[in-house]
Amino acid sequence: MKTLIRIALALPGMAALWARRAQVGGQAVIEGVMMRGVDHWALAVRRPDDTIGVHDFPLVSWMQRHPVLKVPVVRGVVALVESLVIGVRALTMSANESMGEEEAPLGRKEIGGTLLVALAFAVGLFFLAPLFLTGLFRHWIGGGYLFWAVEGCVRVAIFLVYLAIITQIKDLRRVFEYHGAEHMSIHALEHGQELTVDNVETFGTLHLRCGTSFLLVVLVVAVFVFAFVGRPAWYLLLLSRVILIPLIAGVSYEIIKFAGRHENNYLVRAIMAPGLALQWMTTKKPDRAQIEVAIAALDKVIELEPQDRPPVKGVEVMA
Repeated sequence: MKTLIRIALALPGMAALWARRAQVGGQAVIEGVMMRGVDHWALAVRRPDDTIGVHDFPLVSWMQRHPVLKVPVVRGVVALVESLVIGVRALTMSANESMGEEEAPLGRKEIGGTLLVALAFAVGLFFLAPLFLTGLFRHWIGGGYLFWAVEGCVRVAIFLVYLAIITQIKDLRRVFEYHGAEHMSIHALEHGQELTVDNVETFGTLHLRCGTSFLLVVLVVAVFVFAFVGRPAWYLLLLSRVILIPLIAGVSYEIIKFAGRHENNYLVRAIMAPGLALQWMTTKKPDRAQIEVAIAALDKVIELEPQDRPPVKGVEVMA
């Protein structure tokens, strides 16, 4: 609780220091960082020979091609699917490049298959398992709103235990360190600092627009969405935990989008505080070599999308 209070009190000062709110976000990958802007994305990877490979690609949103997809909630689902597609490409490239030419390269099918298995595992662990565990105590808690509240608490508990476990895995810890490097370099950009390792090292690893906050919002929104389902037949109850995920994700995106546009609001800062607290688990302090990689990816995006241009309206890029 004291940690949450300190974070909430620190947010006003953080917001006041920002020179501008960059339309840049990113993702940590295997031995690298992917940075994305509005119209481009770039990938920087540390190679086995210690050099940094940098690649850039154009980005044309499906919403630009089909304006009907800009409808609230729908646009959130579209944005998340686009992020997944870019993430798969970035993960595939980073895996291949970080292994070097002597290793057998990983193809998109292999990475895609792994992600599908991971997605199925996530649905089972975070949506079906909480329903099953809460159902074991149905005779004591009933089937009303208390049931949905307990299910939500179980879901959050499973999520926290999962994070606590994976942060202890050595290889994944390096990804979390690159995640920290990504946030720190974006902070430096938003503060108007030159992107050097020394400057970036002075910033923290927590960021208001992080996808970790989005995941927490998803868990909370799920409680309210599932409450409207009621207690239908067991097979419909299970089905609801799967088919309603896009709706939950879309609503959660709208909440994050609103919060990002009103980050100076005291209520919004209070709501963001738990998400920032979670980032203590999903981001770790990087070394200087990892910061160099994050800077290389961010420099490429800035080269393609100068940050002194007018901001593009209606675009929310998570850090």
